[in-house]
Amino acid sequence: MKKRVHNFSAGPAILPEEVLNEIKDEFSGYQDIGSTIIEISHRDKTFLEIAKNAESSVRRLLDLDDDYEVLFMQGGATLQFSLIPLNFASKNARASYAEIGSWSSKAVKEASKICNLEICHSSKETGFNEIKDLSGWEISSNSKFVHYCKNETIQGIRIPYDPSFQVPAFVDMSSCLFSEDIDAKRYDFIYACAQKNFGPSGITLIIARKALLKKCDQDLPNILRYDMHAQENSLLNTPNTFAWYVAGKMFDWYEKNGGVKEMEKRSIEKSQILYDLIDSGEFYQNPVLKSQRSVNNVVFTIRDSNLEQLFLDEAKKQDLFYLKGHRSVGGMRASIYNSMKKESVVALRDFMQDFEKQYG
Repeated sequence: MKKRVHNFSAGPAILPEEVLNEIKDEFSGYQDIGSTIIEISHRDKTFLEIAKNAESSVRRLLDLDDDYEVLFMQGGATLQFSLIPLNFASKNARASYAEIGSWSSKAVKEASKICNLEICHSSKETGFNEIKDLSGWEISSNSKFVHYCKNETIQGIRIPYDPSFQVPAFVDMSSCLFSEDIDAKRYDFIYACAQKNFGPSGITLIIARKALLKKCDQDLPNILRYDMHAQENSLLNTPNTFAWYVAGKMFDWYEKNGGVKEMEKRSIEKSQILYDLIDSGEFYQNPVLKSQRSVNNVVFTIRDSNLEQLFLDEAKKQDLFYLKGHRSVGGMRASIYNSMKKESVVALRDFMQDFEKQYG
């Protein structure tokens, strides 16, 4: 494989070299079918086997029982911002949303067009740097569900534990699914776009209680109904077969490398390398409450903000790419998803130390 840089992109993000090599080897001809995987029908037995294996891997990795449906859909997490209230809180039903970061805010904006939305907790006024304990959220008893984002990639903040609500929990895990050990039974609806932790963009994983899907709005067109996608085994329309195939490769890679518990251990270890340096002085700063810092997205600024562009320019010379923070908040952001090797994080840490010595 040609030279690869240290890729800290927030998404689409890095994939393991082992997986990329497998895809490369199989791309010109998958097994003995005489075609590539992107040239065959999604209803061909070869692809159906790929789809079945991917679902089975997800169930094993997350310890899902038969009470849950596993769906592979399109449209990214952004589509779910609208589909969720359309299916479960339309006709002006009440739904509770926590506004704890940029992605939560986007979900609020979209859902407010559809349902009777209430903000059960907002940390916007404090810059999304600290999240109140879930037990303190103000949730109406007649809410159809509570929605929040578990890991906010832009602010680098997360909720590090599972929920315990009296109403269904709907959670965006786009940037943390498979890198945090969760108790799936504590959630009613989980969704995650692929391009962070399990493949290229173009496919979204949905994990939902079967009983919940029976409550989908029956008046919606079929393509907008989760229950119809479940009824058709995620093949209601032609899916992104390549992204689904790559996702299956990633799930296999997780199982070969210790599963979700091992991924969580590695995530904590890798992120702590950077947090230890940030906390060791005043040159670099991270505003997030320490107990809620993301293990996937490490955000930081430099005390003298005039040095930040120089930092980014010098980092590229060391093959450290995609470190610029989101345009809405500035600063820097190192996204260290499961595929990121520890050596890349160490390389960034060493560069940050050298930069501080030179300009601090």
